[in-house]
Amino acid sequence: MAHDVAALQNRIDELEQRLERKDVHIEALTAEVIRLRRWRFGRSAETLDPAIAPELPLAGAEAPAVVAAATDTTIDVPRIPRLVSVDAPHATRLARRPARALPPELPRVIRVHAPASCSCPGCGGALRQLGEDTSEQLDYVPGYFQVIRHVRPKLACRACARIVQAAAPSRPIERGLPTPSLLAQVIGAKYADHCPLYRQEGIYRRSGVELPRAMLASWVSESARLLDPLVGALERYVLEARKLHADDTPVPVLAPGKGRTQTGRLWAYVRDDRPAAGPDPPAVVYRYSPDRKGERPQSHLATFSGVLQADGYSGFASLYADGRVREAACWAHARRKYYDVYAADRSPTATEALRRIGLLYAIEREIRGQPSAVRSAARRTRSAPILDDLHAWLRETMTRLSAKSPLGQAIQYTLTRWTALGRYVEDGTVEIDNNAAERAIRALVLGRRNYLFAGSDAGGETAARLYSLIGTCRLNGIDPHHYLRHVLERIATHPINRIETLLPWHVAPSLDIPQQRAA
Repeated sequence: MAHDVAALQNRIDELEQRLERKDVHIEALTAEVIRLRRWRFGRSAETLDPAIAPELPLAGAEAPAVVAAATDTTIDVPRIPRLVSVDAPHATRLARRPARALPPELPRVIRVHAPASCSCPGCGGALRQLGEDTSEQLDYVPGYFQVIRHVRPKLACRACARIVQAAAPSRPIERGLPTPSLLAQVIGAKYADHCPLYRQEGIYRRSGVELPRAMLASWVSESARLLDPLVGALERYVLEARKLHADDTPVPVLAPGKGRTQTGRLWAYVRDDRPAAGPDPPAVVYRYSPDRKGERPQSHLATFSGVLQADGYSGFASLYADGRVREAACWAHARRKYYDVYAADRSPTATEALRRIGLLYAIEREIRGQPSAVRSAARRTRSAPILDDLHAWLRETMTRLSAKSPLGQAIQYTLTRWTALGRYVEDGTVEIDNNAAERAIRALVLGRRNYLFAGSDAGGETAARLYSLIGTCRLNGIDPHHYLRHVLERIATHPINRIETLLPWHVAPSLDIPQQRAA
């Protein structure tokens, strides 16, 4: 009898353990489904609603102290504006709001609307001007094509019959049809404005000009080859930095002869010390590879030494082995994992983790743009104690959670990268996250949605070159079209040993155009 009871108890224990494992598995799958739904259909902003924090239930083995901490409504959350109906008084206020001033550098076309007669419609007397009312509208004139005909007269000497003629003007593409301005338009439309070549073909056709997409693709490829030395100079400049941001994104590439695409990668390496009041211009260089093997970033960064801020991709690990490159992890990635748990079940523990991380970000907002020494001092005195408390709290919390649960995995992710996550405290030039690289990747994602895939590996390399120049222009607030036109007019005859003088920040003063806001 006792044997049967023991066997039954063992069976019950086994079933309870199995049920617990299934619960953890279900919890993980549910969190993943919610995360994917939010990624596909939800808002991109990872914000918390402080109003619900006091109502979070106690779940699992979470201590009452955690709940008490979770009720703290000091979580940094932007206010959600109230929706106000447009009633008559509100509409009146909107109508009285002064109109936005139009840029003064735009050309003005003055149209005078005078009365039809110079005589008073009442008594017939002569009219005299008392003043005038003016108002402005913004007009748009669609771009247009023009043909530049180069005429080179041949002159003959009357004495010796020698023929003299001016040299033919330089062309970016030998014997090519396009001017530098047209090439800049095609390149800028595709890589800055994300307009694929087949759409450009239709746009140009409406202007009465047939430019087949195959021809446009050839122009883009030839231009990229012409600009390759300049991109090389840009890459050398980026790799000279003592701190870089790195990230990558997939790009579909057409597989020749297979009728389908394969997945290539575009890598972004960003040099940007503006948050630490660095004097050097920001820049980004992109590299293409047909796969995501770890040897790719190792090859790209073979000459780099310093701090590399990136996500937790294992391909970067070999770079850190000899100490030449030091790892700085990204708190935005760590925070996102807690936010996924919070979005799934409003976990008080996840909320508390988000609150503590929010305190770190609040400090960073205060010291952004300050010199690195000021940032280092603030981080040592204010951020370091918060990090120490967070580390101890995470380790203690982990003892009460399953390692396979979504929350357990989030904590493990943080703890295994703790040294790299704290690197920014040691160095004032290092950022708390890798958002600089993620912003650089965002432009590629927008383009990928429009042009769907690259035609070949060579097309991926062309895209990387041109994205590098356009992305660097944006970081420096320079209009890509004007820059590309300027460079394409000169690069064919520019001394190769002075190619760095064509980098965007060197060229900007001579472009004579209004500067854009830096990205």
